[in-house]
Amino acid sequence: NTGEKNQAKYRAIERFAQTHGSQFYPAGRGIAHQVLVEEGHAWPGAMVVGSDSHSNMYGGIGCLGTPVVRTDAAAIWATAQTWWQAPPVARVELRGALAPGVVGKDVIVALCALFARDEVLNHAVEFAGDGVRGLPVEDRLAIANMTTEWGALAGLFAVDDVTLRWYDARARDARSPAVTPAAVAALRASVEAEPSRWAPDGDAVYAKHLWLDLGSLTPHVSGPDTVKAATPLAALEPQHVAINKAYIVSCVNSRAKDLREAADVIRAAQRARPEAPVRAAPGVAWYVAAASSQVMADAQASGDWQVLIDAGARTLPPGCGPCIGLGVGLLEDGEVGISATNRNYKGRMGSKKAHTYLASPAVVAASAIQGYICSPATAIRGAADTAATTAPSVRYGIEDAAPQARDASSAAGNAIRGFPAALEGRLVFLPADNLNTDGIYPGKYTYQDDITREQMKQIVMENYDPEFSRLIQPGDVVVAGANFGTGSSREQAATALLAAGVRLVICESASETFKRNAVNNGLLVLESPRLVQWLRARFPPAESAPTVVSNLAAHVGLVAGRIALTDAAGARVYEGDLPRIGKAAQEIIVAGGLENWVRARMAAA
Repeated sequence: NTGEKNQAKYRAIERFAQTHGSQFYPAGRGIAHQVLVEEGHAWPGAMVVGSDSHSNMYGGIGCLGTPVVRTDAAAIWATAQTWWQAPPVARVELRGALAPGVVGKDVIVALCALFARDEVLNHAVEFAGDGVRGLPVEDRLAIANMTTEWGALAGLFAVDDVTLRWYDARARDARSPAVTPAAVAALRASVEAEPSRWAPDGDAVYAKHLWLDLGSLTPHVSGPDTVKAATPLAALEPQHVAINKAYIVSCVNSRAKDLREAADVIRAAQRARPEAPVRAAPGVAWYVAAASSQVMADAQASGDWQVLIDAGARTLPPGCGPCIGLGVGLLEDGEVGISATNRNYKGRMGSKKAHTYLASPAVVAASAIQGYICSPATAIRGAADTAATTAPSVRYGIEDAAPQARDASSAAGNAIRGFPAALEGRLVFLPADNLNTDGIYPGKYTYQDDITREQMKQIVMENYDPEFSRLIQPGDVVVAGANFGTGSSREQAATALLAAGVRLVICESASETFKRNAVNNGLLVLESPRLVQWLRARFPPAESAPTVVSNLAAHVGLVAGRIALTDAAGARVYEGDLPRIGKAAQEIIVAGGLENWVRARMAAA
């Protein structure tokens, strides 16, 4: 976006950085997550937060990365303080070794689908096991990145010799003033002198223990339109799923290793079929962007970049683009895309009437030149192997899963001055699980700063149910399914509901990042699996509209932690417990959001 309005934003950001002595990286330098790793701002043993949901990625280098939201970021700048609710920790043991052609993207795509019942929702995930040793840092970064889509708040790999050797190589390149031989030597000395500091405690307690046999894993494809379903490539390829667009872009899979693996598919196909140039299939638009300018320079120096261009790939500048529904190359109505990105929610990369699959860069490249989703082996041969193939079963499991109590006690609490002890409203039921932030507030609007609250009210839930904005009324109590608000950290997913007059959302479970966004902006989010199960029995999802305007009135005791529902005749039909609202959240709600809360304390200081 080279428009004057967007350019003015960048100039304002640069001035802000100069005023406060902060490092500024201009447009074209790359995606923030990749740049923070390259420049050493995200560093092993540190904790780094970012106002984007894929801040989890830093866990791939042994840096605890987790998302905050924009209001949080501003509050941290202003006060050097923030708040968290410490999450439970899940240990994910990776056993064995990956077969050739299976990469980190396949690992996380499989994990998202194999453990698709919110097993790690709002957990911090610690990756361990003998399989970790065989994973290069680039694969670890990809896996940690997509722990976000898995529902986790963080995904961490311990620092080991693989990590240190990766940093040794970067230090020799001398491309960052922070990643120097001396800095890496100090890191290595600490790891070797204090191994207990860099490893889990011997008596560590985990909420869950999951495991995956890497040796049983084959290439997997996610989707369409959800990360909670994945199919072994060997089972999907015979379906000949035709594609219109292919993408190797984004922070998860556009590093030099990824581009090399894609280029190697082209090279191998060209060697096997020298009679004609290997190019993207007719009717397939293929887009490639490096994660950063350094990655692009590396790919150009190796020749990988030119190989992709010669094969018909259309290049985009380093940075975010189609992955978040911005710029050129977006999916149009009825199109099918295969992408090496991290999200395939409906409407995420363009039209909500399109379909998106996720796969590794090599599979994307192969599919681009064949015109349908297929393996690199098929693309190299130029045709599918006629011999029947059956993907082996993936071996995985979960152990020591302690049940987590979610409904809180109904014992009465105390309300601070100005906090409503109770509220009432018409109950509106959204029966879907995994209603993500792209469904609540489409990504194409995220960076349009001039959208008014009235306009937000009209587009809220646009990708989920276009009728929602017409049906919702101020004061309604929204009840939704599991994993509500998963996905992006965009604040508008919360503020758009507020613009529509919603003050309370009750759900079976919710993304912790969404809950954080909600509280910071004055929206209450509570969890009650029992209530949602009761409503599903009354309004079966298969027989219900996406938005169910019930004939029920909700009477909610926010401090007492109770809810009662009455029907049109006033008869009480349901009663149950709710989590109580704590004092810290009450203070933020009364202040009208975290921004006002911080401003008041700064004024009083």
